[in-house]
Amino acid sequence: MLEHVPGWLGRALAGMRAGADKLAIASIALGDGGTSIALSSPAFANGGRLPPRFTADGDGVSPPLVWGGPPPGTVRMVLLVEDADAPTPQPLVHAVVWGIAPEAGRLAEGAIMRDGDGGADGRDVGRNSLFREGWLPPDPPTGHGEHRYVFQLFALSDGAGDPGQTPRRGEVVAAMTGHVLAAGLLVGTYSRGEKATVAPAGRAAVA
Repeated sequence: MLEHVPGWLGRALAGMRAGADKLAIASIALGDGGTSIALSSPAFANGGRLPPRFTADGDGVSPPLVWGGPPPGTVRMVLLVEDADAPTPQPLVHAVVWGIAPEAGRLAEGAIMRDGDGGADGRDVGRNSLFREGWLPPDPPTGHGEHRYVFQLFALSDGAGDPGQTPRRGEVVAAMTGHVLAAGLLVGTYSRGEKATVAPAGRAAVA
């Protein structure tokens, strides 16, 4: 989609970015005693460049993710992936996954697919910014600079609301507000029309 934006327009929009302060993880308080979850990927390092395979320039599949055990009292987990540098008023939503089992510990490569296309593991895949279920591959405008794709993992206590089937980001945030026990953070970057180096995969920083 955005690969067709001409480079001159991408450069002109370089100063227009949603901002990290509008990410879900910035607006949801962990509350007293909130802890961190170690979130990482075997495919890229925290702050490193996403391999093209996971973007609109490649196969467009979701990357593999692994994480440490959530705190006691966790009844489900939620993953949100947002582009903090989209040239839009709010971050673009690239994935919503609701109802991940606390013991799961991972999402395999390509696991974020439309309901019915993936494994029968009880989780629900919500709608991205194109109103579609599944993974929205990173697709930054040429010349717009580096984009940060922020993977946010939340551990929820009992009492979180029901966001409904195929929920959108706002419905999920509303349902889990006040019930977040812990959170993890992983950032992958991607850009078009610029020189870029690929960092080795490794452990990620946590929220």
